[in-house]
Amino acid sequence: MTHRFPVFTLLALLLATPALSAEGLPTAATPESVGLSSDRLERLRTVMQEYADQGRVAGVVTYVARNGRVAHLEAAGMADIEAGREMSTDSVFRIASQTKAVTSVAAMMLVEEGRIGLADPVARYLPAFEKTTVAVPGDGSSVKVVPAARAITIHDLLTHTAGISYGEGPARDRWKAAGIQGWYFADRDEPVSAVVERMASLPMDAQPGERFVYGYNSDILGVVVEKVSGMTLAEFFAKRITGPLGLEDTMFYLPPAQKDRLAAVYAAKDGGIVRATDPRLGQGHYVEGPRVAFSGGAGLLSTARDYGRFLQALLDGGELGGVRLLSPKTIELMTVNHVGPRLAEAWDDRHGMGFGLGFDVVVDLGEYARHGSLGAWGWGGAYHTTYWADPKEDLVALLMTQLLPAGDSDIQRTFRALVYQAIVGPPGGNQGEQR
Repeated sequence: MTHRFPVFTLLALLLATPALSAEGLPTAATPESVGLSSDRLERLRTVMQEYADQGRVAGVVTYVARNGRVAHLEAAGMADIEAGREMSTDSVFRIASQTKAVTSVAAMMLVEEGRIGLADPVARYLPAFEKTTVAVPGDGSSVKVVPAARAITIHDLLTHTAGISYGEGPARDRWKAAGIQGWYFADRDEPVSAVVERMASLPMDAQPGERFVYGYNSDILGVVVEKVSGMTLAEFFAKRITGPLGLEDTMFYLPPAQKDRLAAVYAAKDGGIVRATDPRLGQGHYVEGPRVAFSGGAGLLSTARDYGRFLQALLDGGELGGVRLLSPKTIELMTVNHVGPRLAEAWDDRHGMGFGLGFDVVVDLGEYARHGSLGAWGWGGAYHTTYWADPKEDLVALLMTQLLPAGDSDIQRTFRALVYQAIVGPPGGNQGEQR
């Protein structure tokens, strides 16, 4: 079943929605005014520069906002070593799975409008998912295919508990034969909806609700958003999320005239880095390509400033600068643990963490064994970008780089420690700076 607003109603809503200036969040008068230490933020800048100088990354942009104000936005190293182009705070990055947060917000906007429900079967919107199957490993390399025990729901997609991987499960040969493996869609000359239609007939990795299985869930969710809204995912994002928030540099494909803003991708190798040359996952098809596949799981480009504004809107209860995406209660629902221990059972490095509706969530700081706070939520992307928001500390932090594969890089953990060691007071700071 597909629900559509009349065109005139949609136009009225768009015209009534204010747009934020692309200038973004205000800058803190001083780091101290928002409870951060200038000297300790200098440590962050210095160490990130060392990573670039030592050839452990080509370049990086780091972003820290507290109390709704940007206290740190720095670029280090090179955006493109071979071209001699330095990294800039306005450099554009492939954010891969950071797209999932935007798709989750889009879906929850439709939930708030009563157009989809969390408990709804996906088949209500995508009939191909009416009867799905699951691959069960047998003896040796044998695989038995059985019917799914229940329908896959919207909630399953949001929490990655639908049993759907990136085509690398027990029935990987069948997924490979269908040409559906991996998260990358930018080289495809067909819409994601066509791929998802074929996907529904393939055996999944687990029964719905059984395990946390990371995969095509957000891509399927993006197609649901398209079917219900009557727009492509690119149009929905632009009209309902990125446009109203003034996120001018967040898009699926970069205009050719802006190609020099896109940071190059490097790969970890022998303790250093080399320029990525894989025809698909190297520099990719984000400027020159078919430009027809809008992947809700891993397709977006963005900047630190843009994505920081998006996260701030969520941290502030779904609203920023008069533009409301979601209600505070919806944000609360999205940022609590919905999967119990299933995330940690799936991934060994996720102890002390759960998963909400689009984000991981810290649920036990001792088991997490990293700097943070209970209730902090975030995620990251395949090109080694990462982000989190910490409601207790009124904090948003972003690390943007382009490293795939990242090898054993420890830059994300180092960044997290350096952000938290810079906190020396409450969000209002000694001067009590107000938003």
